[in-house]
Amino acid sequence: MSWYPTALPSQSGRRVLVTGANKGLGFFTAARLAAAGAHVVLSGRSHDRLEAAAAAIREARPATSVEILVIDTSSLDSVRAAVDALAAAPAFDGVVANAGMVHAPHERRESVDGNELVLATNMLGHFALLGRMLPHLAPGARIVTLGSLSTMLSTFRTDDLQLARDYDSWRAYAQSKIASQVVAFELDRRLRAADVPVSSIVAHPGYSIGGRTPRVPGVHAPSTGKRLADSLQALWAQGKHRGAEPILHALTAPGVEGGQFWGPRFVTKGSPVVHRPTRTTTDPMIAGRVWSFAERATGTEFTVTR
Repeated sequence: MSWYPTALPSQSGRRVLVTGANKGLGFFTAARLAAAGAHVVLSGRSHDRLEAAAAAIREARPATSVEILVIDTSSLDSVRAAVDALAAAPAFDGVVANAGMVHAPHERRESVDGNELVLATNMLGHFALLGRMLPHLAPGARIVTLGSLSTMLSTFRTDDLQLARDYDSWRAYAQSKIASQVVAFELDRRLRAADVPVSSIVAHPGYSIGGRTPRVPGVHAPSTGKRLADSLQALWAQGKHRGAEPILHALTAPGVEGGQFWGPRFVTKGSPVVHRPTRTTTDPMIAGRVWSFAERATGTEFTVTR
């Protein structure tokens, strides 16, 4: 498997769930973990695409241990059914909350549960998933939430999280990622306060694009035109296989602490380093409002107790 030049610590005996693992950052994260010896559950909305991703990993490394589980994070019923299935398995050592919509619709749309679709997919589904899955995490487990550079480039409207008054596609994406980071940092504070031996960390991939990413049959096949166009951005862009490195570092490296924000050294590309998150995403007062909103929107009482 030549997708990853940097060796991971052995993950033998560890179990990890990666959401949105059928393509992009999620796929390369799952593939690398499996190659290092972890048992990886790949989740996503499409059974066929998940099968293709699992087949690509097994083709590269036949001895890897992977399985698939359909989870549509925009659907609370799908999340609940998935957690019921996961709860019957041994405890997990890690969760990578990666699934999400990057290209938001031009007009406001709602999920099957009546929530704004981008927020539902990127944040609310993971909130419900983690709220129900927390008791099934092993001591020392790490939860890594996928952050974004967009959190540094947008304001945050806590009085209109559903964007019912003023929707546009950029704000929908950016606001959903800000909310995701707010919840992840708040989760770590609550885990610490309750003395629960689980860590919540945020990692962002910098500027990771498809044309700089290796071809993987059945999973990723950028056109020649896409590769040529994206090569013009080589000075500040990297492939998704490289963008997965901060995520993997946050999940597996010694010395990583809960509440940290990892990303590429040069912001858009480079090896993983700790970054300083925006004040908005670490503000406990904002976090309290977002957490309460998420509980109401998902019907999930997310109580962190030992």
